[in-house]
Amino acid sequence: MSGSDVTRDGVRRARSDRDAVTGAHAGRRRRRRGRGGRGEQPMVPDATFSSYYGKPVLNKPTWKPLDIAGYLYLGGLAGASSLLAAGAGATGRPGLGRPAKLGAAGAISLSLAALVHDLGRPARFLHMLRVFKPTSPMSVGSWLLSGYAPLALTAAATDVTGRLRRAGSAATAGAAVLGPAVATYTAVLLSDTAVPSWHEGYRQLPYVFAGSAATAASGLALVAAPTAQAGPARRLAMLGTALELGAFQVMKRRMGLVAEPFEQGRAHRLLRASEALTAGGAALAALSGRFRDRRPAVAAGAALLAGSAALRFGVFHAGVASAEDPKYTVLPQRERLTRRRTD
Repeated sequence: MSGSDVTRDGVRRARSDRDAVTGAHAGRRRRRRGRGGRGEQPMVPDATFSSYYGKPVLNKPTWKPLDIAGYLYLGGLAGASSLLAAGAGATGRPGLGRPAKLGAAGAISLSLAALVHDLGRPARFLHMLRVFKPTSPMSVGSWLLSGYAPLALTAAATDVTGRLRRAGSAATAGAAVLGPAVATYTAVLLSDTAVPSWHEGYRQLPYVFAGSAATAASGLALVAAPTAQAGPARRLAMLGTALELGAFQVMKRRMGLVAEPFEQGRAHRLLRASEALTAGGAALAALSGRFRDRRPAVAAGAALLAGSAALRFGVFHAGVASAEDPKYTVLPQRERLTRRRTD
């Protein structure tokens, strides 16, 4: 407390070292201090971006990379293989149709096994079939897999045994109808989460996954089918490569800040390897039809399969990295809010 008294005539017994100076004298005192060369010292440090206690804004996905990234990859391989198998059957290429059907059946079986392993118990997958919710990608995907898997397995079984050919043809056609959705619904599933590097790519990510699925299916066919019957697989490889690489570049440009995780760390290494393997595999696939030797086709197919897998794992790890850093969540939200205020 101050020892000064306030009276009608003013302030008495004022002590300049204790009482605050107000009015015009306050400004004069500041100016006199400024002449000493020090000026006013900031009391609050410059603001820096952080979150509460340094914790992430989002909880990063707890999915196991091998299970879920493998599930994404194998589902795409299965769906595109069924489409390729139907085309092979329509054009009279049994040497191409059989490995495509077997690949679809094996891939969807492993994909479901990876999903159930990540869930922990098979009953959890069955619980998702208790209801059908069109607004939930997980619910739609569960029903989609439940309808597609029996068709793919039936198509493969009838082709190997040579029995029930009409049922096999119907199953092949049904699997081909559902195949594109099986190959791309996982992109919708990822985009529907709050993970920044997945959510912000919702426009192009289904096209990226469609191209990746096409390259994987064509790669499997090039490895297993006779070169003389692998023409559709070679054309699918080039089409899928163009779609995958083109859509991915467009996606990164449109994502802005949240595209950074694709250019950093493990995700960056995987995605660079994916680009090299996919582009190289497609180029070699285009040339493999000129050789009787199957080794160029096998090498092209292996590169395409590996490139597709690297893409899925790279996208998975980029999403996890974006969830760990708060800036990828908060800064885009601030930018959207600023744009709304100025519109």
